[in-house]
Amino acid sequence: MNPARPPAGTRLCRLADIAEPGARGFSFRSEEALFAGFVVRAGGEVRGYEDHCPHAGMPLALFPDRYLTREGDLILCASHGALFRPLDGLCIGGPCGGKTLTPWPVRLEGEEVVTA
Repeated sequence: MNPARPPAGTRLCRLADIAEPGARGFSFRSEEALFAGFVVRAGGEVRGYEDHCPHAGMPLALFPDRYLTREGDLILCASHGALFRPLDGLCIGGPCGGKTLTPWPVRLEGEEVVTA
């Protein structure tokens, strides 16, 4: 497990800080280790994923918090165009078809998004 991954119960942001639909990225460092993840808000639900493409292993967004397509209905890998469903991370288009994003468990505590 990545030592920089925040422990369960870590407050990430207020739910209102993520548009509907929308996404927000987070990064954490512990000495030399780095953890990057993002939270997607879609259909009234939130999901967290580690920020790396299962095909190429690189971050999904080229610009901060730009994880979704213009329509806001899918997660986009900006490096090679793979498309993922926001609520289960399944790749439905591109070179990683059938693979999934790595989940990063998050939950709502009232109006706060926290790690689970």
